[in-house]
Amino acid sequence: MPDLPKKKVGIVACSGEEMAEGTVTRLAALKVLEVLRPADTVTICLPLFLAGGEGDRAFARFYPTVAVDGCELRCAARATEKYSGKPAAGIVVTDVTAECGLGRVSGRRRLNEAGRLAVDETAGRVALMVDDLLGKKWSRRKGEFIGQESAAAAAAEPKIASCACGSGIPVQSVDVAGEQVTLIALPVLFEQFQQDGKQPAAETGAELLEQVKIYNEVPVGAEAAYEEMLAREYAHFYDRVEVVA
Repeated sequence: MPDLPKKKVGIVACSGEEMAEGTVTRLAALKVLEVLRPADTVTICLPLFLAGGEGDRAFARFYPTVAVDGCELRCAARATEKYSGKPAAGIVVTDVTAECGLGRVSGRRRLNEAGRLAVDETAGRVALMVDDLLGKKWSRRKGEFIGQESAAAAAAEPKIASCACGSGIPVQSVDVAGEQVTLIALPVLFEQFQQDGKQPAAETGAELLEQVKIYNEVPVGAEAAYEEMLAREYAHFYDRVEVVA
């Protein structure tokens, strides 16, 4: 299997500037990224994601994401599902404030008390979602992970929000029957096959297809076109490596 980066959870926050709940989503996401779970999360920039940011979209297809939305429109969740895949979990600030009886959130630049409480409650819930997605259990009484890492170890992590665009997930754009497709992990798969001594051949294309399907969705009926493309692209890769060597 390819040597891919450590599994993390992507946090996609609503970018709505016209409502105070949008401010809550961004501050809650930042609290998770910098304070509560800095070692286990990365931020996915929604505007860049919508504009076609390849790194962010690749991350959201490969790793689980949590959508943090301000209202029932769920823009962050919908955008993630449209361009990458359905978020593994999601939360809506207006639902949180209603459930907790926090009152009306106001103040887009400076949140009122209800808004500040909403930030803390939303961030706490998102952190628990992250733990659940990574299979971690958090002891609220002790303030540390149960049987995995202590609160002190977590505190030692740098409090800097990292971005999905720099997550190191390898992708490659290829032509499949005249259509440009971006495939996750393809560069690493090519390297692995070359290092294993697999030479370009029809059967190698078939093997590559099986590996590619682990990380990418191959449309039904398109297997033959993908297999042909993989055999061709791997041959080009193999030739380039041989020339360099």
